[in-house]
Amino acid sequence: MNQTVNVIFKSPGIGDLCILIANIHAISKSIGKPVVVLAPKSTHASSILKNDPLVKNVIDLDKKGFFNIIKKIKSYKFDQSYIFSDSIRLYLISKISAKEVFHYKFFSKEGKNFYKTAKEFTEKTLNTEVDPQSKIYCNKDDIEQAKKKFNISDSTKNIVCGISASGPTKRWDINNYIKLFENLNSKFKCKFFLAGGPNDEDLIQKITSSSIGDKCTSFSKMSIAETLPIIGACQYYCGNDTGWAHLSSGLGLQALCLFMDSPPLAYSSYSKNIHVVVPEGETLESCVHNTRGSDKISFSKVLKKSLELIS
Repeated sequence: MNQTVNVIFKSPGIGDLCILIANIHAISKSIGKPVVVLAPKSTHASSILKNDPLVKNVIDLDKKGFFNIIKKIKSYKFDQSYIFSDSIRLYLISKISAKEVFHYKFFSKEGKNFYKTAKEFTEKTLNTEVDPQSKIYCNKDDIEQAKKKFNISDSTKNIVCGISASGPTKRWDINNYIKLFENLNSKFKCKFFLAGGPNDEDLIQKITSSSIGDKCTSFSKMSIAETLPIIGACQYYCGNDTGWAHLSSGLGLQALCLFMDSPPLAYSSYSKNIHVVVPEGETLESCVHNTRGSDKISFSKVLKKSLELIS
């Protein structure tokens, strides 16, 4: 066997990629060599999988054209293709470009648990059990450099703060986070790393203008590749259900994740590092897309769980 392409689920989310990493690793181990990963550019797979010994290369999943994607991957002469999607388009692309194709049943994905569907598919295809806990590899020298540059040490509680989200219904009020960080900083010596992008500058400005602003470093002007060693140098994540939470979990941080408009069973159960808070009156089972419970996340519960996590 020459190589294997693992075609990632077509959703553009960083979190989706992070959840699927355990399956990528299982496939690589089953064939005894690194695999090639095909993923949407928006997953930042090239940066996230850069140091992964079980991934040989990452190819961007181009949305612009059917034949353009085939042209990109046909020269690899893949023996096998694993498709974590029920997409007919991806199936046809793989069928043309690989000798053997494994894929979800067509029109089968809707309403399914994301991580369980991937796990069951991999286990059935490989006939082996898959540990769903994903691991992200980061260069140790890069982590040590990040520690020196940002003065990160074990004497400080170094917390990645996921204040951003893919939409307003998935964001806890920024004033709650300011209050939370002020409480934590009054009890521990803390450094806060604000995980957000250029579109979150207004949220970041509110925090940096507050009483704990001098304890904060913003990720907003950094690339994902630049933030990974910093995250890897930290110990904790506290924030919304975002890609930052999954990156933190994959890098070994203990993550307190607030689910208010997405299903924790699909996006947290895969990881022993993710600890969940849901809106008052909701459960892990009842909290789903369109729950819209951002104003029902209890501040006292988040503070209590945060203190338990970092004590």
